[in-house]
Amino acid sequence: MIGPGKKWEKLPLTKNGKPIKHDMHVKTGDKVVVVAGADKGTVGDVTKVYPKTGKVVVSGVNMVTKHEKPRVQGETGEILRREGPIASSNVMHWDAEKKVRSRVGTRIEGGKKVRYLKKTDKVLD
Repeated sequence: MIGPGKKWEKLPLTKNGKPIKHDMHVKTGDKVVVVAGADKGTVGDVTKVYPKTGKVVVSGVNMVTKHEKPRVQGETGEILRREGPIASSNVMHWDAEKKVRSRVGTRIEGGKKVRYLKKTDKVLD
């Protein structure tokens, strides 16, 4: 992770040359609350997960502006606003019914491994 170069050259690699993937406590579709940063307290759904970098994209959080040039002559450029990735450590699972954030655990129910919220004992899908 030293010096300039391509972003994939900065990722830590295994002995086989593959990027080391982070253990993620969230999955796509989980309802989370931001616990640190400029958008602290914002609740949203996880729309994308990046295990290689340990980041997640949450709807309505970390809005970034992208200026796009016109592609053909006569067309005007655009200013797009979309969600940017944030560190997965800055989000926690959210129980909308009880309005409380919680860590997530796993257990066996009916022969299947399920994820549940530790504070409210609610099973996640």
